[in-house]
Amino acid sequence: MKYLFTIAAFFLMGSFANGQSSFTVSGKVTAEANGLPLPAASVFAQNTTLGTVTDAEGNFKLQLPAGGYDLIITYTGYRTESRRISSGDAMEKLNIGLKEKEKELAEVAIISTNEVTNGLAKYGVFFNEEFIGRLADSNYCRIENPEVLHFFFSKKRNRLKVTATDPLIIKNNLLGYNIKYNLDSFTHEYKSQVSTYSGYPLYEEMQGNDAQKQQWETARQAAYKGSLLHLMRSVYNRDLKGQEFEIQFIVNNNGTENAIKIKDPYGAFNYKKDDSIQTVEIIPNQPGVGILFSGEKPSVAYLNDNTGEPSAFQFSMLNFRPNESIVIEQNGYFYDQNDITISGYLTWDKVAQQLPYDFVYYRN
Repeated sequence: MKYLFTIAAFFLMGSFANGQSSFTVSGKVTAEANGLPLPAASVFAQNTTLGTVTDAEGNFKLQLPAGGYDLIITYTGYRTESRRISSGDAMEKLNIGLKEKEKELAEVAIISTNEVTNGLAKYGVFFNEEFIGRLADSNYCRIENPEVLHFFFSKKRNRLKVTATDPLIIKNNLLGYNIKYNLDSFTHEYKSQVSTYSGYPLYEEMQGNDAQKQQWETARQAAYKGSLLHLMRSVYNRDLKGQEFEIQFIVNNNGTENAIKIKDPYGAFNYKKDDSIQTVEIIPNQPGVGILFSGEKPSVAYLNDNTGEPSAFQFSMLNFRPNESIVIEQNGYFYDQNDITISGYLTWDKVAQQLPYDFVYYRN
C-alpha cells in the first residue's frame, strides 16, 4: 500500500518537527494500600519509544517531546494505571498509587467465560489479520509470543474476545520497531464485522546497520502518509490541503447519504487553538465527516476486499459523537478517542503500519 521514497532532501514538517521542544514529567509510584514505594515499575508514554523505570524510592523522570500522551504505569501484581499528560504538566510532580490485582475476581471471570480449546490454532490467523494487518507488509511484522493469547467465544453475542496474560512482543521488521504491547482487550463482532482493540504499546528502535536504518526510515515516512497521525497533525497545523486531505460532511437525507465538500474545513470544524497550552479543539458542524486522501491510491488488497470503494483516493469516515469535541495536541495525540468511530481506509492500517507519537515526518 505505502510507496517508498528516499529521504535525502527532506525538510522538517510543521511546528511538531521543526525546532521541536520538550518537557519533563516526574513523579513517584507507590502501593496504594500502604504507601510503600514500588522500585523498577515501568513508566512509559504509550504509543511512543519513550519510557523509564522507577528508582529504589519509586521516583521517575521522563523527558518527552512537546505534545500530549497517555502515561502508563505497570508493576507485576498491580493494576495498570493510565494518566493523561501534556506539556502543561511539566511543573507538576505526579503521585501515582497502584492497586493490587484481585486474583479471585479474575479467576471467576475466566471461569464464567467460554475459553476456546486450541483457540490459537482456530483463531490465531484471523486475530493476526485483524490486529497486525492483512497487507503484504504485515508479513514483516509478527507476534513473537502468541502462546500468551487466550480466545473466548460467546455464541449468545456472536462475539470473539481475545486477552493476553503477558505483554505481546511484536517484531516489526518493516518499520524497524520492537513493540511491547500490553493488550487490554480485543473483540470482534461477527454480526457487524467490526473489530476493536485497546492496549498500551511501547516502541523500541531496532538496532541495525546504516543501510537497514535508511530502509526503515524510508518505510516509516511512507507509512505516515494518509495515516490517522498524519490527519490529526494536519488539522492541528491547518495544513489539510497542503497534506492532500479533503474534508466532506456526510449528511443523511431520508435514508440517502449525500457528501458535501467543505471549502473551509477549519470553520466547519469550529477550530479553536489555545496558544497558552498549544492545543486545538474541534467540534464539527455535522457528526459524519468524510476524509479523502489523494496522496496515495488505495491498495489493491483493500479494493479486492471492499468492492465499490473509490480507487482514485483513500476514503475514510470519522463519526463524532453529537455535540462532543476532541482536543488535538501538537504531536497528533487527541482525546477523548472514544468520541470518534473510524471506518473505511483508516481502519485498514493495523499495528504493522502504525507509528509512535514521537515519530518525525519529513516532506520534500
